[in-house]
Amino acid sequence: MRWQGGRRSTNVEDRRDETPLRGGGGQLLPFRMLGLRGGIGGIVLLLALMYLGVINPEDLLTGSTSVPSTPTHPTPHSGGPASPDPSLPEPPSAAAEDEMRDFVSVILGDTEDTWHEVFRHMGRDYEEPVLVLFTGAVDSACGFAQAAVGPFYCPGDQKLYIDLSFYDDLLNRFHAPGDFAQAYVIAHEVGHHVQNLLGTAGRVATQREHLSEEQGNQLSVRVELQADCLAGVWAHHAERARGILEVGDLEEGLRAASAIGDDRLQMRARGYVTPESFTHGTSTQRVNWFRTGFEKGDLERCNTFDESQPIG
Repeated sequence: MRWQGGRRSTNVEDRRDETPLRGGGGQLLPFRMLGLRGGIGGIVLLLALMYLGVINPEDLLTGSTSVPSTPTHPTPHSGGPASPDPSLPEPPSAAAEDEMRDFVSVILGDTEDTWHEVFRHMGRDYEEPVLVLFTGAVDSACGFAQAAVGPFYCPGDQKLYIDLSFYDDLLNRFHAPGDFAQAYVIAHEVGHHVQNLLGTAGRVATQREHLSEEQGNQLSVRVELQADCLAGVWAHHAERARGILEVGDLEEGLRAASAIGDDRLQMRARGYVTPESFTHGTSTQRVNWFRTGFEKGDLERCNTFDESQPIG
């Protein structure tokens, strides 16, 4: 992917040196999901990690207002003992950290350029979101979140949140390598921001108040698939305007979309799937909608809420 010469966004807020507050038992304070639009990792990744035994649900759902000096249940993403654990990967070098920060700021800048142009053609102004980099856990207008929930967008403060260690998971756990796969993660979360600006997020939140859990899950799938499609719309316009893609880049994005489908995550975690619990869509659906956005480049073609049409 040709990104090195791209414009760097100034809307990057680096909180990686901040120490998150913890609950009285050493756990991170609870994450209030109300209002959150989950992203690439989102709730599906969280559940998958629970099923795999990587995290303890009690570490997410319990806690108090006191702040101990050291955690009693350290995890790879939320702090640990003073001595290094040889089973964990080496932390990235300062140079690698700087390059990754440059990368995400360029991708964010490119999404800004694309969506400013798309909104201009609609006769509207595009409001740029802020991308927050954090390590381990972060506080947002949507609540306190552990890195285990994956990248997410919070409509309450119009910010995207990502712990860059998620890219290690994308490579090693989900076998979806490549810089364009990483760019797709950012573009998907920006897709949620676009939904928020267009009023989709608010309408969905209102609808969910009157739906059963299963119906709410089905609506969530349509939200996530539209964000995939909007990520494809960004890639379409970025390629036409700035020629960002190299050979194999599109396949990297499609592979990432496939790797995080609900069916694949659930099958890997427990050996069977429960479609009524899907919240992000199947691997096939995610690939199809990302491809639709990329091939058509038209926001109007991303209407995943049209129930008269197959969802993929």
